[in-house]
Amino acid sequence: MKNYYLKEYEYFDDDYYIIFTILGLNFDNKTIEIAISNRGKLSVKEYDLFQDCNGNFYFEYGVMLDKIYIKEFKKFEI
Repeated sequence: MKNYYLKEYEYFDDDYYIIFTILGLNFDNKTIEIAISNRGKLSVKEYDLFQDCNGNFYFEYGVMLDKIYIKEFKKFEI
């Protein structure tokens, strides 16, 4: 978990960038807790984790259930 804590990912939804920050990750229960910064609003949500045929973990976001892969999150740098 410590390798993923506070890593971020920028997602573009065709209008704005949404920033996801990992707060918690539980591979046993297959859940992820994410802080979401979306259009000036900050929220914290828990999502189910899924695994693709290559063994990569992801969660689904938005109306179209876009796949957000955990391996694409990067360490926040100032």
